[in-house]
Amino acid sequence: MTMQQKNFSFFPFIKRYASVQSIAKQLFAIILLFFVFGGFLTAQDYTMYPASLGNETVPEIRPIFPEALLTSFIEAQEAWDMARPYWAPTEWEHRSIFTNRPFESILLNNDILLYYGHPLSRNMGILGRHPPADLKNMLIELAGEYQEAGSKNMVLGFYIIYGTVWPGGDIGIIRESVITEWIEWALENDMLVFLDHQIGRFNPIDQLRTLLPWLRYPNVHLALDPEWRTDKPMQEIGHMTAAEINQAQRVMEDYMVENDISGERLLVIHQFNSVMIRNRPDVRADFSKVRLVLCMDGIGTPTMKRDTYAFVAQATNIPVKSFKLFYNLGIPGAGFDNPLMSPRDVLGLNPRPYVIMYQ
Repeated sequence: MTMQQKNFSFFPFIKRYASVQSIAKQLFAIILLFFVFGGFLTAQDYTMYPASLGNETVPEIRPIFPEALLTSFIEAQEAWDMARPYWAPTEWEHRSIFTNRPFESILLNNDILLYYGHPLSRNMGILGRHPPADLKNMLIELAGEYQEAGSKNMVLGFYIIYGTVWPGGDIGIIRESVITEWIEWALENDMLVFLDHQIGRFNPIDQLRTLLPWLRYPNVHLALDPEWRTDKPMQEIGHMTAAEINQAQRVMEDYMVENDISGERLLVIHQFNSVMIRNRPDVRADFSKVRLVLCMDGIGTPTMKRDTYAFVAQATNIPVKSFKLFYNLGIPGAGFDNPLMSPRDVLGLNPRPYVIMYQ
């Protein structure tokens, strides 16, 4: 299709609309059309189509415009694409596609407010003392107090002890049916679920791997508690190394990429003294799909908790912080915060914690 066949003429167009005010617009239109219909075309402005010459296929060069504006051009291009051999991404291409997929962090303009505990135990936190619906209503009321104190939007959720350390360092895993029920209820109610593993005498990376399949739910995040990485719970404080924490993030991110799990997930690590994280300055927090969160997990008066949080805050290489508070549940021998810090007190911490949980 040529310019002559289309019977284009610029002069009637100019004659009809000629005026002092429109001359500039007319000149711009002429220049634009000149560029589109053949002016100053480069090699990149042409496309090649296979043309048959006997038994040999040779490329045929045609200008992209104005042919690209025609339906026949699009149909020919689609036919050529469909005739290409089947393409599958290489491992590198697959990793690049899914690792670099844009997403929005859950922490953007949000704070997270959680109730902690074991669904089947009244003595391991407030979560085990109420059904999910009641806990949600309680969290909504508490979130209102935080927002009055200056919090951003509050995302609510449950922080569930998935693996409980036993004497000797063995681990008791919560029943799959219980976890599934809580996760799916939370998902239906726009709430998060954090699955916390106490590790025991086992390798922390191996224990993390048992949590990974739950990431198939879009509302699930993970946690490891170094305090209980021991074969002598309640007698000694356990620990993780920086290398183990970095490896945990790598394993978690690799699993997300390999299983096409989009977005960002949080990995919470607990700490309340220097023993629990060895070589803390070497911990990385720059993984693209795993957001590392350092949680201050100490019990005491507001002054004691502020001092402990100040120690946790020194880990500037882990910028996202969390703060845990302990209710007095009337359990003999169990520690609790006395008095309990107010939402305004918590939001006044420096740096301000993004993830706040109550046990």
